[in-house]
Amino acid sequence: MAISSTLSIASPSGKTLTVPTGLFIDNAFVPSVTGDTLETINPATGASLGHVSAGSAEDVDLAVSAARTAYNTVWGRNSTPSQRAECLFKLASLLEEHIVELSELESLDNGKPRWIAETMDIADTAGCFRYYAGLADKIEGKTIEQKEGEKLAFTRLEPLGVCGQIIPWNYPIGMLGWKVAPALAAGNCVVLKPAEQTPLTALKIAELAVEAGLPKGVFNVVNGLGPVVGDAITGHMDVDKVAFTGSTAIGKRVMQRAAQSNLKKVTLELGGKSPVVVFDDADIDQAVNWVALGILFNQGQDCTAGSRLFVQEGIYDKFLPKLVAAFKAHTIGDPFDSQTFQGPQITQRHQQRILDYIESGKAEGAKVEIGGGAWTEGTGDFAKGFYVQPTIFSGCKRGMKIVDEEIFGPVLAVASFKDEAEAIKLANDTSYGLGAGVFSSNANTCMRVSGAIQAGTVWVNNYVVVSNAVPFGGFKSSGIGRELGVDAIKEYTQVKSVHWNFGEMLDWPLTG
Repeated sequence: MAISSTLSIASPSGKTLTVPTGLFIDNAFVPSVTGDTLETINPATGASLGHVSAGSAEDVDLAVSAARTAYNTVWGRNSTPSQRAECLFKLASLLEEHIVELSELESLDNGKPRWIAETMDIADTAGCFRYYAGLADKIEGKTIEQKEGEKLAFTRLEPLGVCGQIIPWNYPIGMLGWKVAPALAAGNCVVLKPAEQTPLTALKIAELAVEAGLPKGVFNVVNGLGPVVGDAITGHMDVDKVAFTGSTAIGKRVMQRAAQSNLKKVTLELGGKSPVVVFDDADIDQAVNWVALGILFNQGQDCTAGSRLFVQEGIYDKFLPKLVAAFKAHTIGDPFDSQTFQGPQITQRHQQRILDYIESGKAEGAKVEIGGGAWTEGTGDFAKGFYVQPTIFSGCKRGMKIVDEEIFGPVLAVASFKDEAEAIKLANDTSYGLGAGVFSSNANTCMRVSGAIQAGTVWVNNYVVVSNAVPFGGFKSSGIGRELGVDAIKEYTQVKSVHWNFGEMLDWPLTG
């Protein structure tokens, strides 16, 4: 279908938000070669926000070609660290200048509360670009002494080239920042595929990237379906690396296609079924607050959601009623209301998936302490939104789907434990290893248990808070590689070793 080059959206704030609808290739918005489009839906109301172009494998070829040309001419080793830093600093400032507009787009497209999008997602993303702008001139090799007066060796860190990046719908702006910022700082060029459910803010940021001074071809955005655009990126012979955030099942496909094409490098940030362990000497009220945040933040649509809660027997009967009260205390509803903490799930299909898990929990013998169905208290347009009641199940055990599988919604499975050894065993009894939480007032307990839990991130007496300076990634089936921190720069560079001979003479022929 033919669509306008610009999408205009009436915001609840009274503003008219405008977004380019084309694919962003070589610093220009262009329609897809096939003319295909994607419709994006407001999860809070079920209403259409409009259509944008949907790319094909041919569009990916065009974007990769533009990125390769840029890498070989104006970026990569043909750019200076200060040039890259200047563009990233400028983009960070532009994100802050447009923070309200971006937060409204993010809320409408994703369903998360607008105030959270503004004060957390976009603010942190601006910080992410600023952090990596500051690292652009600190990508350093090292000198390795060999033999004085004869030879030495040194290493240099070089960019990989063209990087394909596939981001999820739960943090459209946040995950863009996590991937794009370190890649560009290191000198790579990017072809980005946003999630098909949330295509809007990446296009708006592409506009800002031009204003920030990024040269043509350095940053490209190709919206489209995963089996079309995602597969084209992961299997492309001229893409040097692919970074993916999403489910473990799709992550395996990404890795397979990367290996079968040109053995491109991969970073995979995948699923989780994160345990939270609360010992009987914990500050109960604070632990309750953090546990609630850990499962309800972002509507439970978080890879590190603390979805398995283990509470020590001595405080279990006191802890659970307080947690139920916390689940009742927050506001659900209109994402543009500053009192709202929980918005809708991303799609009606995902809402139903969560509800199916809830029904399985009931059928398998877990007890519903609160929630247990769709949230139906919305009025007006919100009556058609994709909402789920925040739900707690008690009496949970291994073998139940709600315990073993990632639900990606506001559903918490709770069980008790006797001692530290059992807590560690329960926490590690999963194929995942992305996040975990430990609550105790005993420093020795915290140190032992955080060391024993198999997870890439362990929060002690807090949960779900991240920092641009601290690496993030998973153990086991939760992924490969690290994002954020200095470690992310390493994921977007390769080490070249140089052996330099300036004094050793070689006689020929060699004899024994």
